[in-house]
Amino acid sequence: MPVSTVSIPVGQWFTSAEGVRWWFDSGSFALDFAYTGAMGGNPAWERLHAPDDLTTWLRDRFPVAVGTARSRDLFDAISLRDAIGRMAFAAARGDDVRAQDIDLVNLYAATPDIPPVLAGGSRQAGRSVQTVGQALSTIARDAVDLFDQANADRIRECSGDCGIVYLDTSRAATRRWCSMQRCGNRAKVRAHRARARKADRAAA
Repeated sequence: MPVSTVSIPVGQWFTSAEGVRWWFDSGSFALDFAYTGAMGGNPAWERLHAPDDLTTWLRDRFPVAVGTARSRDLFDAISLRDAIGRMAFAAARGDDVRAQDIDLVNLYAATPDIPPVLAGGSRQAGRSVQTVGQALSTIARDAVDLFDQANADRIRECSGDCGIVYLDTSRAATRRWCSMQRCGNRAKVRAHRARARKADRAAA
């Protein structure tokens, strides 16, 4: 698979409608960003209600200082985020990706991103605080990696009924669930109950 443009840990916590927290490894930093919104029609997952929410999310994720988001930055972020989300669902379902969404990702990817930095130097190179625009460019470049043809068969929808999309980064490409804590465990419970019912019928 292509090498990611960012070396940022992937994955984030979600809370179910029942109040249970579970860990979702999307497999991609760009997909993590897409899931700050109502991906799959779940409005409870929306995290970017105001510019401060965007600032907090970016500062929590990037290993460098990121500036304060403004209203315009929030508009740009949501536009990019939603384009990545639509592209992910289209890719997972084998549908055509909208040219407008590709253009939007390419537009942000073409702007200056957050440059990689080696620790241990004696001088400050470049900005000490990166702009929100640079952060969005970095996310867009990761999206370019995500939707590379090499990943065409690895962008998938969870085999459960949740509709969550992820990038399968497993070596054998055998991942089936958004999370073993969530849909994977539910499937195991259903399979166990089905076996128990079958055994009961056989014993009757």
